[in-house]
Amino acid sequence: MDHPPPASPPPPFTEPRRIDPAEATPPVGGWAVAAGRGLAWWSEGWRLFTAAPVIWIAITFIFIALMFGLAFIPFIGQIASTLLYPVLGAGVLLGARALDLGGELTIGHLFACFNHRAMPLIVLALIYFGAWFVIWIIGAGVLVALGGFQAITSLMSGDPVDSAMALLSGIGIAALIAVLVMLLLGIPLIMAYWFAPALVVFRGDEPFAAMKASFTAGMRNIPPFLVYSLIGMLLAFIATIPLGLGWIVLAPVYTATLYVSYKDIFGEPA
Repeated sequence: MDHPPPASPPPPFTEPRRIDPAEATPPVGGWAVAAGRGLAWWSEGWRLFTAAPVIWIAITFIFIALMFGLAFIPFIGQIASTLLYPVLGAGVLLGARALDLGGELTIGHLFACFNHRAMPLIVLALIYFGAWFVIWIIGAGVLVALGGFQAITSLMSGDPVDSAMALLSGIGIAALIAVLVMLLLGIPLIMAYWFAPALVVFRGDEPFAAMKASFTAGMRNIPPFLVYSLIGMLLAFIATIPLGLGWIVLAPVYTATLYVSYKDIFGEPA
């Protein structure tokens, strides 16, 4: 009696599988996408920008003017600019969504989240910048601890010139270690915040849940984010060359990439 031939082994898993949003509901932490999507986010962001370049640039100028204007108000203005940053930014994401669906992007979208969405976005800002404050304290503590120890060691040297050079060297090493510590703590925080405003606006997540889902999405998509970041650094360098004027275009394109990367990983917003 003949037996059927054994089934061939499945092909090796080479890269994350992209699931069509119509086929399944994305997990809470989003899908994993291929590394090449990091380039696609920039190209798709450019597509959204070219659909309404004048409005995008006008929104960018108004946003910058508001942030700078608030920053000149002592104490209260700086706090307000910090808390309103995600509220204004999330409104622009709603505008990108409207544009992507064939609608219009308007300047009014910048203020579209001054409603029931504002409070969770403000709480999100408090968590994010509060965490950065803690990271800065840790970094300063590392700098003082290491720099202070190096300073004592250096001052015990007999030669004044050698003492000065050793002191500068010690402070430099301490500063480098402090920066590395802050980077190790800051990068996960940035990952946790990256999609958080979009998750609050599009999916209705609570601030902590949004940050957890954003961090999970970042961990699942390290390759595309590396590609995205490298291209972004190159574009930032190019945009800075002509007296920084390139940022007039790059800033809104960057904002559009936040929306398209969210849609790619978390699916079409409801």
